[in-house]
Amino acid sequence: MIINVKVIPRAKKQRVQETDDELKVYLNEPAQDGKANKKLIEVLAKFFNTKKSNIEILKGLKSRQKIIQISETNR
Repeated sequence: MIINVKVIPRAKKQRVQETDDELKVYLNEPAQDGKANKKLIEVLAKFFNTKKSNIEILKGLKSRQKIIQISETNR
């Protein structure tokens, strides 16, 4: 499954909000040294009830707009 994600770093409260065409993920981590990307993978793994190794950032490593692939293997 491939999803569009918009990341909001340094949010007061960490949460995932579903919209029509993307997920908005509010993270309390800053967008420095990959901290937000690492936390994003953790949050999405918990949200989709899968392993962190099943989640990959395909596009947007240094952007707030990301394309994420979640594989169903290794469940």
